[in-house]
Amino acid sequence: MSKLDTDQLRGAVKEILAASKEKKRGFTETIELQIGLKNYDPQKDKRFTGSIKLPHPTKAKFSVMVLGDAAHVDQATALGLPSLDVEAMKKFKKNKKIVKKLCKSHNAFVASDTLLRQIPRLLGPTPNKLGKFPTLVTHQDDLTKKIHELSCTVKFQLKKVLCLGVAVGHIELSEDDIVENITTSINFLVSLLKKRWANVKSLVVKSTMGKPHRVY
Repeated sequence: MSKLDTDQLRGAVKEILAASKEKKRGFTETIELQIGLKNYDPQKDKRFTGSIKLPHPTKAKFSVMVLGDAAHVDQATALGLPSLDVEAMKKFKKNKKIVKKLCKSHNAFVASDTLLRQIPRLLGPTPNKLGKFPTLVTHQDDLTKKIHELSCTVKFQLKKVLCLGVAVGHIELSEDDIVENITTSINFLVSLLKKRWANVKSLVVKSTMGKPHRVY
């Protein structure tokens, strides 16, 4: 059973949207969910990783690069998406600095099923370490649909610290859409925890430049 107070959450979202309209930024602010955990020992307890597809996109501008074979590179070009083929990836020579810069310049990557296994050999371990290892795409997949799914996906990963932060929406979404995204995210996170809500210390939502609002 969810212990989230929906009225409190909705009130926080209203304040976030009102503040963003009052002080407009030169970019579309992302809405972040910050999670504090308790009664959890990352050294002893099993660390978790889980991904969920939310009903609405988490970022207003979601940049995806296609690491593709000839067919997928052609598709990417037709859709106006950045892409790299094998020859282009070879030129990186697994240079950590250059690959890191590439990874940070895009929100996500997709790779042709025929190339996926070659990625570590071509780009080294950096994409995996930064959580940007490509998502597989086949020639039967609709590339546009695949990218939309990625823009709605949130990944929760507990590492060595008891705090997590994920993007759960942006200020151009409606109040209802943001509340739906946040509620879906929190309920999924709780399902990953060993003691469910007993492991949740705090839940805070905020826009990129806005003040934090504690909702639990």
